[in-house]
Amino acid sequence: MRPECGRLHRFLPEASLAGDGEGPAMLGASRVGLQVPADSVPGLPTQHILAPLLDGAPVEAWFGRGACRTGKAHGVSFRCDGELLFGVIELAEAAFAGDAVATPLQQAGQQAYGSLFRVLAEEGFPHLWRVWNYLGDINGETMGLERYRQFNIGRHQAFEAAGRLDMDSIPAASALGVAGGPLSIAFLAGRVPAQPVENPRQMSAYRYPAEYGPRSPTFSRAALGRLSGEEWLFVSGTASIVGHHSVHHGDPVAQTREIVANLEALLAEASRRTDGPAYRLDELSARVYVRHPEDYPAVRAELAGALGAAAPVVYLQADVCRADLLVEVEAQACHLLT
Repeated sequence: MRPECGRLHRFLPEASLAGDGEGPAMLGASRVGLQVPADSVPGLPTQHILAPLLDGAPVEAWFGRGACRTGKAHGVSFRCDGELLFGVIELAEAAFAGDAVATPLQQAGQQAYGSLFRVLAEEGFPHLWRVWNYLGDINGETMGLERYRQFNIGRHQAFEAAGRLDMDSIPAASALGVAGGPLSIAFLAGRVPAQPVENPRQMSAYRYPAEYGPRSPTFSRAALGRLSGEEWLFVSGTASIVGHHSVHHGDPVAQTREIVANLEALLAEASRRTDGPAYRLDELSARVYVRHPEDYPAVRAELAGALGAAAPVVYLQADVCRADLLVEVEAQACHLLT
């Protein structure tokens, strides 16, 4: 049974966004769907995930504890309360020329992260907790390099330039391929640091060997962040990877089972680091990415058995960062602090 601890995060139907979004406590939202909505709430940082919704609520909303302040700087739209800042930045790759050293996507990624780091410094929320990255054609190749690897170079360069490659401060994150549109990045940041959590079944992503690209992905497997009276576990995009190898090629059900095993290991590791009760699968709310829509029923059935049939889960069609991966799950859970 999930605890009553949903102040920060909720899935919402589309029709409720306008009313909730105009409330003073909403930090921001993400919306799933191929159609770009024309009725976005003015001033509310909203990430549009350009992907087909397979099941679940199309809006994922984040709430502050009280009235929020709205701002925009360096291309980042944001809202913040006393503890958290939620922001969104979107950059069109066509605005970047590229050159012999860097592709337009690499340049866009580096600029986007550099911009959000400047906002965090200026607004007094220096600690990046959670990031969601979306880009078109993530597994495509240009200039002899997969686009996801191009993005990783730009992201890594921005972390390096900002002096943020300390592995004790790397955020939880996801990176997925969508149907097009700009490079879109949403993020949560805090005034106090979150604690990175790694998975003992997997190699840390930032230590991947060179076969996965010139720069390793810059994210932790999960992060624990504390707010007033609450502890939040943010689980990064989790796929069928053991060590650093993709496993169960071509089998979405077996990949989903491996994901559940990875989630269990990650929750056990997070439980070692908390002063509260152990984290459990049946506490998670999740966003699930399925590469092929025909695999959705089998993936959903497998996850319902693991998380519970009533778990708050949103399913969408998107491309995972490796072409041989068919499913990815990201999640969060909350514990009340006593």
